[in-house]
Amino acid sequence: MKQDMSRYLDEIINTMNDGVMLVSPDGTILMVNRAMQKISGYSSQELIGRSCSVFHCDVCAKARESGGRYFCALFNKGHSHRKSCGLLRKDGSYLPVLKNASILKDSDGTVLGAVETLTDISELEMRDEKIVQLSKLLDEDTECYGMVGKSTVMRKVFEILRKAAQSEAPVLILGETGTGKELAAHAIHSLGRRPDKPYIQLNCAALNESLLESELFGHVKGAFTGAYMHRKGRFEAANGGDIFLDEIGDIPLSIQVKLLRVLETKQFERVGDHLPMTVDVRVITATNKDLDQLISEGKFREDFLFRINTIPIHLPPLRERTDDIPLLADHFIRQLRRKSGKDISGPSPRTMDLFMNYRWPGNVRELRGVLEYAFVIAEKGQILLEHLPLKMTQSATGCAGKKDYQPGSSMEERSLLVEALVKCRGNQSQAARMLGINRVTVWHRLKKYGIDINEVVGR
Repeated sequence: MKQDMSRYLDEIINTMNDGVMLVSPDGTILMVNRAMQKISGYSSQELIGRSCSVFHCDVCAKARESGGRYFCALFNKGHSHRKSCGLLRKDGSYLPVLKNASILKDSDGTVLGAVETLTDISELEMRDEKIVQLSKLLDEDTECYGMVGKSTVMRKVFEILRKAAQSEAPVLILGETGTGKELAAHAIHSLGRRPDKPYIQLNCAALNESLLESELFGHVKGAFTGAYMHRKGRFEAANGGDIFLDEIGDIPLSIQVKLLRVLETKQFERVGDHLPMTVDVRVITATNKDLDQLISEGKFREDFLFRINTIPIHLPPLRERTDDIPLLADHFIRQLRRKSGKDISGPSPRTMDLFMNYRWPGNVRELRGVLEYAFVIAEKGQILLEHLPLKMTQSATGCAGKKDYQPGSSMEERSLLVEALVKCRGNQSQAARMLGINRVTVWHRLKKYGIDINEVVGR
């Protein structure tokens, strides 16, 4: 019976949902099943014959250090049960897995290899993270659909968002760049009476007048050159739900007139058509501009402002809610740690002191960008001042730690290179031009400082 079953061993192993890997005493991968290929992103041809260190598992790295005469300490212990670690996939992402391993020996006790099973626990971690976040939301009321804050001013914003969501009146969200206007608009939709209905958004500053009109209201075939077919506009797509028009302060006066008609009559016409269409859409708008100033300059209609400004919501800049900075930093670090797989605990005391004293002209968006940059530079542990963008440390005159950052140092050279590569999305030639050096110098500095270009691009 055993001999009959052994003939089907490969088929049995390949039907398993868990990844299975056979490793020789020197760490060479001898066999993987289909689930292991799916988990890792590698094909069997790419894995067989390679070292199992290709997965950069932190638990395995420690085991290899204490392996003695064997490649890995596992061969000394004989087994390893329920070890949680992060596995580096082919695409550069980290996958949390649960590992079990046992040593295989022949009848004489000679070690032949090891068999490992790996279980994908990413869904479990996501579930646990959601439970943690929901618990925080219930216990501290610090989040509102992605918006994070516990300061008095943000608690008031959350309360206004909830009340505004229960109304069908137009909402105007005001705030500086990076304060979270898009998140606020989505929160209104999610908390409102139409959460299961369409939610359509459009950045009004991204298009010229003719394209904007077509995007908003659609067009009929032949309405203009290139209009080869009928096209549904954003208002029609949002029928029954909500539409979010960002950068409303940038739309031309002619479009303001047509939007005013939609707000007053709930009707519009497609470009090139004369038949009115009726829609039931709740309008949410946002801007970082002073609309009263635009009205005085003749660039914005006062009657249009009256219609969209029924429920105004002001989002405070980050410098006016510094109590939220530690909470926001913790929120973003959890996200970045999960995405990158890096064991970075958070800002050091000196870094947090700089965070609390910095003006944050880019607000919450800038804070997230600074932490993303730090995750590229830092390897593990705390985020130090040397892991921050130069523009931040240089502009923080009088802040703690600035004296520790020496211009012209190797750390400054490394930071400048990484910052340029991030801005150029990894293009070394563009980064060289930005820094005023040649491409060969860029290549030498990449090697000198051990910078992984793929990690920089994948931030």
